[in-house]
Amino acid sequence: MIGTLVNAGAIILGTLVGLLLRKGLPQRIQDALMAGVGLCTILIGMKGALGTESEMLVILSVVLGAVIGALLKIEERLDRLGQRLEKRFAAEENGTFGKGFVTASLMFCVGAMAIVGSMDSGLRGDHSTLFAKSVLDGVISIVFASTLGAGVMLSAVSVFIYQGSIALLSQVVAPLLTSRVIAEMSAVGGVLIIGVGINMLRKEHLPVGNLLPAVFAPLLLTLFM
Repeated sequence: MIGTLVNAGAIILGTLVGLLLRKGLPQRIQDALMAGVGLCTILIGMKGALGTESEMLVILSVVLGAVIGALLKIEERLDRLGQRLEKRFAAEENGTFGKGFVTASLMFCVGAMAIVGSMDSGLRGDHSTLFAKSVLDGVISIVFASTLGAGVMLSAVSVFIYQGSIALLSQVVAPLLTSRVIAEMSAVGGVLIIGVGINMLRKEHLPVGNLLPAVFAPLLLTLFM
């Protein structure tokens, strides 16, 4: 759990730095940063998505995840959670608190480093991958917080729960999380990150939250494909 704690701490620290920078930035610079970060987010998503060995598996995962997410109303629940937290802790965020939370959570939790690093931490006590990820996440947190606000800090909770669970259950999940499954989970996550980047660039909102179950669909689908 040490690696996960360091990772969560790096996100919190990076967010605080980003919030300090945000206060001194004119709105036109914040808007320009938002556009740049959105484009870079799409690039990161594309890099992850292209790692798939089966485009059909990714498509099926997204379709399955979309159905499950829509039935569970995940996007709607995330929006309500973001609004409640914004009213309570960050009324000045102007609607970006929930977006910052979801965007950063996806960015930090979806990917091979989060899964492999957590398994190494739990199985062998090797935290080096998560330490390296902490540096990257800390830098990304600065950029995200300077554009999306305090909601980015809450993603540290998502990272702690997600990576901590994998580390604690590493003995159980290790046989399931083969290199193929990890690659496909990262690819599906990349598609979701592309959706997040698109949301940062346009006013119309893609319900990326409803697609979250798709990340775990490869665990099931790789057994049949």
